[in-house]
Amino acid sequence: MSLKRLDPQYRKEKILAYVVSHYIQDIVPVSSNQIVEEQLFALSPATIRNVLAELEDDGFLTHPHTSAGRVPTQDGYRYYVDHLMEEINLLAAEKQRIMAEYSQGILELEVLLEKTSEILSQETQYPSIISIDGYGDKIFCRGISFVAGYPEFHNFQKIECLLRLLEQKERILEIINRDLEKKIHIYIGDEAGCSDMDGCSLIVSRYGKKDGPQGRVALLGPTRMNYEKTISTLEYFTELIDEMLVG
Repeated sequence: MSLKRLDPQYRKEKILAYVVSHYIQDIVPVSSNQIVEEQLFALSPATIRNVLAELEDDGFLTHPHTSAGRVPTQDGYRYYVDHLMEEINLLAAEKQRIMAEYSQGILELEVLLEKTSEILSQETQYPSIISIDGYGDKIFCRGISFVAGYPEFHNFQKIECLLRLLEQKERILEIINRDLEKKIHIYIGDEAGCSDMDGCSLIVSRYGKKDGPQGRVALLGPTRMNYEKTISTLEYFTELIDEMLVG
């Protein structure tokens, strides 16, 4: 076994990545026994239990109720997104399917953005929000009904808060139109500064050129969202908008 694999920080990061990715996929707390049974790490059961305990002490994992398994915390998701997430690209077949959804000869900006919002929400199964700078409170929001289908949002009051938020155009614009240091910004949990979005993540991207229409494209989902696929999809749609605006 290499020295790198013996490094405590390396072990913690690999196991944290495992817990986050499996929880995103299955929405089931991950136990030490599950990790041992999959035999992905050449570590003893006692060592894996210790690493999970350390990750919990670090604030990256937590116990839900009396479950023997662990789930990621907001800090756990943030560390995963900043340091452990792998970059993926959409498959050619996925891109072709997306392009086939667009009608030929879309020339009007508002028609383009409305169609993009619709296709983006269908592709990701998350509500999509697209704004246009200089158009007042004009936004395009599609896929709001997906909120009711997220297992972790079983509380009707939580669903109601999110649905009410998505109907408040001025608040949504205030959140997504903040200055972005990067092309894409990821808000996890309370990082968005909106209590109605607790337990959610918001990914925002810029589109447009300086001498043409500009705005933001955003996706809202649970903190358990598939970050790799969602970010890759959002990047692709942002590029599509830019290409169509130039064309």
